[in-house]
Amino acid sequence: MADRTRPAYALEAFPPTGLVLVATASVQLGAAFARSLFDDVGPSGTVLLRVLFATVVLWAIWRPRPSAHRRTDLRLAALFGVSLAAMNLSFYEALDRIPLGVAVTLEFIGPLGVAVAGSRRALDPLWVVLAAGGVLLLAAPGASDLDSAGVALALLAGCWWAAYIVVSKRVGIAFEGGSGLALAMAVAALLLLPVGVAGGGEGLLDVRVLAVGAAVAILSSAVPYSLELEALRRLSPRVFGVLMSLEPAVAALAGLAVLGQVLAVREVAGIALVITASAGAARGASLTGPIES
Repeated sequence: MADRTRPAYALEAFPPTGLVLVATASVQLGAAFARSLFDDVGPSGTVLLRVLFATVVLWAIWRPRPSAHRRTDLRLAALFGVSLAAMNLSFYEALDRIPLGVAVTLEFIGPLGVAVAGSRRALDPLWVVLAAGGVLLLAAPGASDLDSAGVALALLAGCWWAAYIVVSKRVGIAFEGGSGLALAMAVAALLLLPVGVAGGGEGLLDVRVLAVGAAVAILSSAVPYSLELEALRRLSPRVFGVLMSLEPAVAALAGLAVLGQVLAVREVAGIALVITASAGAARGASLTGPIES
């Protein structure tokens, strides 16, 4: 028992805000490297590699025992796995069509919605308007040359991201350490297996592709999901969503540094509006409030 929970004890030494920030940087760097695999195995094959390797790592660390949990908890972990699979697949399909910074900004509407929904302050409608303005700058018909399917997929990923935040909070309460996350990741891998094999084909057996896929899994799944799960044990879903307000900016920087994706002025302005909306929603938020179930 002590061996399985040691990683959780180590993470408890760090403030939850720091865990979220490190997770944010890790996942965006991983997404930038994942984009380099699309020519070899496509978005679906890349997602499959990411989730499969992450599953192996998480099971090696946490060694979950499904038989030790109630059926209701296992169903919760399965629901978490569905949200992980859908969120990752729709986001990577969007990333194949639009720049990383833009994709993350559109996807970010999900956690921003969670943050605003959990608050009742008078200024909250203003943050919603600002975020909507940012989305319109990025994706309004006739005002943007972005791929419409990519925009729709990124927004769909945002919906699944919102579900991920809410469900992962409950998983963190129901399961010790990262065992619930490991179980959920295995469910996600099973769900992604058919589409991933179909999209990746023989490229999934290439040694270089496997090596990059393993690195992407660690950066984009194993590390950030573990950090976020621990952070959510000490933060409400609303505060968690607020703390990730820098995600679009980090994604834009990763896209520029790793992929050479230079954004137009309109796109930068749209990202800035979404970040401003998130920062505004964060004003007055307590980081030490009780856990919400």
